[in-house]
Amino acid sequence: MHRGGPALAGLALCLGVLAACGGSSGGQAKGDAAPPPTVGATTPQNATGADPADPADPAKPGAADGSSLRGKVIVIDPGHNGGNASHPSEINKQVQIGNGSKACDTSGTSTNAGYDEHAFTWDVSNRLAKLLRAKGAKVTLTRTNDTGVGPCITERAAIGNRLGADAALSVHADGAPASGHGFHIIEPIAVKGHNAKAVPASLRLGRILRDAYHSGTGVPYSTYIGEKALDRRDDLGGLNLSTVPKVFIECGNMRNAGDAAKLSSAPFRQRIAESLAKGFASYFG
Repeated sequence: MHRGGPALAGLALCLGVLAACGGSSGGQAKGDAAPPPTVGATTPQNATGADPADPADPAKPGAADGSSLRGKVIVIDPGHNGGNASHPSEINKQVQIGNGSKACDTSGTSTNAGYDEHAFTWDVSNRLAKLLRAKGAKVTLTRTNDTGVGPCITERAAIGNRLGADAALSVHADGAPASGHGFHIIEPIAVKGHNAKAVPASLRLGRILRDAYHSGTGVPYSTYIGEKALDRRDDLGGLNLSTVPKVFIECGNMRNAGDAAKLSSAPFRQRIAESLAKGFASYFG
């Protein structure tokens, strides 16, 4: 997710200003993807998979062995998509997010070395899905590849709603000023007529995933946004329109050299996936 201007999210990557489907309160751009040039619709990937042990509280039934994940429906939303930047008219299309309108999707950010956020979120999401499925969870990704466009933020939320997901997570990496570092979780604020009933469970999910991520990766709490790595927002369609428990995670700041080095490392991305998998096991345990 990249912080910056609002409406021109589609041209965000090229302009260096991203307005995330999710973005942080500081203003960053995010989006998600679907099969090639088709916005707003995607054929999610379904499967069974769960997650490993829960270091947070081994005493919880199912936390230590991941059995709490068996049969749980989990939606993983890999932010942005590889084709977004080259299809500005499609991802700049305005969609209703429950309390206003926003661009369908955005391009995301990248490290100074050119490692794109959409590639990062796709890699981490697939690693996480594999771990969850191995423990019996039924996992769906909101996009099927990293070369398509969208889907719109409205569709990303709708996928979890249609499936009646037990939990959903949108995976991102931030594009904040280079001086800031660390990770944070974005939690929803109730939007009347939309996500209100799911907010309490979303807040619990956010705190548990925060603790699991912090413990498993060693990445510090964000130094530039939120309180103890928690930030609440009502300007993200992916959260506003979700009727199931859902949060975003900004796994680190891609513009910070230290964070970028970690996010660009395949072994570290595996640690990210393992930590989040343990968080899900704890949530359901």
